[in-house]
Amino acid sequence: MLSKPFIKKLTPTPSKIEFKKFSQEEEFKNYLDEASKATSSRGLSFLNQPRYAEGMKALEAPSAAPAGLGAGEAQPERFSETNVRVASVDEPDIAKTNGQEIYFSPESAAFKCFLPEGCPQGGGKTKIIKAFPIENLSLKKDIEKSGDLFLYKNILVIFSSEKIYGYDVSGETPKESWSIDLEQNAQIVGSRLAQDKMYLIVRSGLNLDHPCPIKPLSVKGSPLEIKCADIYHPTVVLPTEVAYTALTINPLTGETEKTVSFTGSTDSSLIYMSKNNLYVAYSYTENLLKFFLSFLEEKAQDLVPSSMINKLKKLDSYDISMNAKMTELQIIFENHLSSLNDDERLKFENELNNRLTDYYKAHKRDLEKTTLVKLDLGSLEIKALGNIPGQPLNQFSLDEYKDNLRVATTVGERMWIGFWGGTQESANDVYVLDKDLKTIGSLQDLGLEERIYSARFIEDKGYLVTFRQTDPFFVLDLATPKSPGLEGQLKIPGYSSYLHPITKDKILGIGKEGDQIKISLFDVTDPKKPQEKAKYTLNEYWSDILNTHHAFLLDSKHTIFFLPGERGGYIFSYQNDKLELKKAVSDISASRALYINDYLYLLGDNKLKVLNEINWEKIKELEF
Repeated sequence: MLSKPFIKKLTPTPSKIEFKKFSQEEEFKNYLDEASKATSSRGLSFLNQPRYAEGMKALEAPSAAPAGLGAGEAQPERFSETNVRVASVDEPDIAKTNGQEIYFSPESAAFKCFLPEGCPQGGGKTKIIKAFPIENLSLKKDIEKSGDLFLYKNILVIFSSEKIYGYDVSGETPKESWSIDLEQNAQIVGSRLAQDKMYLIVRSGLNLDHPCPIKPLSVKGSPLEIKCADIYHPTVVLPTEVAYTALTINPLTGETEKTVSFTGSTDSSLIYMSKNNLYVAYSYTENLLKFFLSFLEEKAQDLVPSSMINKLKKLDSYDISMNAKMTELQIIFENHLSSLNDDERLKFENELNNRLTDYYKAHKRDLEKTTLVKLDLGSLEIKALGNIPGQPLNQFSLDEYKDNLRVATTVGERMWIGFWGGTQESANDVYVLDKDLKTIGSLQDLGLEERIYSARFIEDKGYLVTFRQTDPFFVLDLATPKSPGLEGQLKIPGYSSYLHPITKDKILGIGKEGDQIKISLFDVTDPKKPQEKAKYTLNEYWSDILNTHHAFLLDSKHTIFFLPGERGGYIFSYQNDKLELKKAVSDISASRALYINDYLYLLGDNKLKVLNEINWEKIKELEF
């Protein structure tokens, strides 16, 4: 039976919050000033310990031949697409194909780099490879830019460091059609391609003295300017350091069509896009000083003098930033400690630490929050704004189903509390929100002292993997949104970082056990008693699938999947509920694989190999 701790709201964020536009720059500046007083670091430590400990971050759809291929050319019967979160919603990756050509950017890191100081300028190239018919396999051209890619009709989009390019690849020589420059203080949070539009989310740092207008990017040399009166903010003051701008872009021309901008926090932002809506999520920490004051008043009045509590109340009223308040809190505490003798101090430290730890367990959901912004795909208008405890891991932690949004979060993984540092007891929750992003149901305290390593939602079921020492695989019953429940669980060694549905009742898990890559095939036919039907461990320390789901390829026609490793590439069969290694290729550091007809193309940094999927013999090889 799951324990349900009573949660008292200390610094309440309303369950339903709304957005409104700033009227002028002065209002924006005042909002930022108030927000700075509410922003906390991820910790409350009294002996100069680190303020926080960073947590880890970070269905196959065969396609017919697209329009735009030459009528006189041989047409493939099928080819693979990028493994994405939602079918028909494309995501940028280093490899794309239209069934005739393969576009590959082996040295890409640009789209995955969000360092405040900027990303290193890569000298890589994007390869254009003639891939079909197989007898014509050859390197056609290089583009002197590298990065994650979109392919839309005749346009290849390249996310290259601080710039986005659109190349016309319909002719023998690719030609640059358009470009978008990111401003110096702007970073890409994510991008999607759907409904003939490219969706881009950009995060821009704010100048506290002159926060608007914001200029996240320039199109063909012309800056996109968002005026003060066009920037939304929550009707309650939340931590704010950046502005998010969502844009729809015509991939053929690079022109922006619709935009919307709103304020938010820099901490752990991500995007998830369903077939109807775009969600932007960002996490933050509530007011730690108020949290500590409430603790002292409720649980520790016998430990500290009333004068100290009064000093902290006065400190809370000061018109200074939260960082300054936390520094003053440290000084007040150090002064109190210095007034105690050694025996008194030893008792005080232990007593306060134990009480504060217990208090945090009951109130941790008051501190760590995630704001969810829901945008309509067609109009790009803000449809709803919501707020939940904890932090989602990645886009797989969010799922829209029958107008509701299910979100899996971890609470407490990165929070430091007390005298001796160390993270507090974490917990994992699932929240169900309605179309207005109001919480209507929740399931709390899954995998105590663990954190979520992977999540997957399939119709009215949810699957979570949490980990600290063992790998609990949870099966959730979400059929009744207002009362989600835990239906079954399985504890096995290791963990799964990525869950992929093979069928509705068979889930593939890829992760680690010790120092090896582990592959598990879970049977959830009986959700109350999930089973690990098959398991395979590879003599590999790392696979790119642990970093990105784009590295995974499933070919249901041949009941196989591809998994890249550091020592080679691996093709597994999952036929008859067994995991069989059909082929291991050792002389290529394959980062991606794709198929065209019955040929499997393995893509490495400097070569490509083609395997026949009927007998797994090597057919062709191309070095570049």
